[in-house]
Amino acid sequence: MGSMTSTHFLFIPAVLLVGVVLGWIMGSRAARDAFAMELKRREERAKRTESRVQGPEVRDPAPGVLPGPRATPPR
Repeated sequence: MGSMTSTHFLFIPAVLLVGVVLGWIMGSRAARDAFAMELKRREERAKRTESRVQGPEVRDPAPGVLPGPRATPPR
């Protein structure tokens, strides 16, 4: 085992600094992508909720005539 040179004391902090910078960049990208996915999920959920509240679009086959059991019989 030889003694450590002065480059050893410079190399290790440099490698650590590069690792921190790369981690910062990759982490910020992952956070941005996760935030975008969450916004997309919220928008899709809102659309589904809105469509459930409004119900399916039904065409009126005969205007002025109520369909099914809601129709009142003539007197």
